[in-house]
Amino acid sequence: MRARALVAYNVRRIRVQRGIPQEQLAYDAGVDRSYMSGLERQKANPTIDLLDRLAETLGVAVSELFVRPSKGAPPPATLPKGRKPKPARGKRTSPLTKAS
Repeated sequence: MRARALVAYNVRRIRVQRGIPQEQLAYDAGVDRSYMSGLERQKANPTIDLLDRLAETLGVAVSELFVRPSKGAPPPATLPKGRKPKPARGKRTSPLTKAS
């Protein structure tokens, strides 16, 4: 596995294990969410400085981003897509409808 693939695999693995959305990790590390997506898809080539920030944000050593997965390990899972549903409230009525 190449270094870029190792970083992508481990960033996603650690992020998902901690339940951190990609958008939140990007914000906390000071990068754009689309860049973080590219990094996890092996499209972006992170700098050493960014690897430092990501490791610090995730609470791991930089070396943890280069750990080889065990042979036959499944790819890291993803978090559920979309926003969390808002709690249900009482039924709303439109101001245009007549009350009976």
